[in-house]
Amino acid sequence: MKEGGKVRMLSQSMRVLATVVIFVALVVSGCGKKKVRVVPVAASAPPAPSSRPVPEPRETGNSRVPVKPPVAAPLGQTERGVASWYGHPYHGRHAANGEIYDMETLVAAHKTLPFQTWVRVRNLGNDKTIDVRIIDRGPFVNNRIIDLSHLAAQKIDLIGPGVAEVELTIISSPTEATPALFAVQVGAFAVRANAEKMVREMTTAYGFAKEVERQGDPTLWRVVAGRAPSQQAANELAQRIRRERGIAAFVVRLDP
Repeated sequence: MKEGGKVRMLSQSMRVLATVVIFVALVVSGCGKKKVRVVPVAASAPPAPSSRPVPEPRETGNSRVPVKPPVAAPLGQTERGVASWYGHPYHGRHAANGEIYDMETLVAAHKTLPFQTWVRVRNLGNDKTIDVRIIDRGPFVNNRIIDLSHLAAQKIDLIGPGVAEVELTIISSPTEATPALFAVQVGAFAVRANAEKMVREMTTAYGFAKEVERQGDPTLWRVVAGRAPSQQAANELAQRIRRERGIAAFVVRLDP
């Protein structure tokens, strides 16, 4: 009996072992056939190039003129011409850059320099100098290059004569200037109807013109023609208008 029992136990052990071996084989076989899902890894986007944003083109009548990126006025650049000064009735009113004009501060108006440019003004008659910040547009007279505040005019003895030959030197430029467009001023009118008539004539001849209100006593309506992407292009248009119309036209900066 003992030997028969040993045989039966051994036989059962072998059957269990065989079952385990078959199970393991099935598991391994199943694993070998299992499909592995590969998740693709998205490639990282290349960094955007570091460049200054390009301003959108502006509408100019029937065309779109690409606006050049802001360019600061070169330090040390000089300009010579006639300076004048202005006070009442503009004192206490908004300047072209939006701030209130205070004639007892060191500020000035220039036709084309970006706002917040600082210039050194030297009176060529007495060599006196004063530094002023550009906040306004003007003077809207063909042979003048800068309109000084009352205080700035006092500093270089300009009040008595009212005008003087000066030299301007750019000593500081704004870090962020607005995109530049230039136009040609072709007239200034106390009667708005006359300005509107000139706008129609200039639009027909040169593609674009508009009136710009200049508050004062009296209010003046300035008429500007064209929209040029550079001061050089505006100068060429001014020469053409002077040649074709006999108008004392000059270049001005168009502000937003």
